[in-house]
Amino acid sequence: MTKVPQRPLPRPTPESKPFWDGCRNRQLLIQRCKSCGDLRFPPSLLCPSCSSLETEWVPSSGKGEIWSHAVFHNVYHPAFERNIPYVVAVIELEEGVRMVTNIVGCSPDEVKIGMPVEVFFDEVAPEVTIPRFKPSKAEESQVRTDEDQGPVLQR
Repeated sequence: MTKVPQRPLPRPTPESKPFWDGCRNRQLLIQRCKSCGDLRFPPSLLCPSCSSLETEWVPSSGKGEIWSHAVFHNVYHPAFERNIPYVVAVIELEEGVRMVTNIVGCSPDEVKIGMPVEVFFDEVAPEVTIPRFKPSKAEESQVRTDEDQGPVLQR
């Protein structure tokens, strides 16, 4: 039996730790500046709008649409070889911030710019849960994780 290489995992920084803690609790959190109210992602120490250090974390609806995407057909890390092809997308959340993620639950050919999506949380290790997105029309479906194929949607 061939051993599947270990997936690289995110390494939270002091600025991103609340985001990753939120994901573990199945809540998508985004930073908001306490001084000017601007929302931002990825997390940062300073507000890019007003340079304030005053930050708070607020829940996101977890809904948005695909702003951009690419389908990966080449293996860039051996742990993802069994996932080829897979979709990496930029999602614009309803709150206006954008984040990079994977789209699952549909064929890569079905992914389109402007497609409504919603978050689901994929526990990839006991200490790490990653937000991924699926088409919103699949609200009635359940997502499971297949160790060989990554997250897949069950209808």
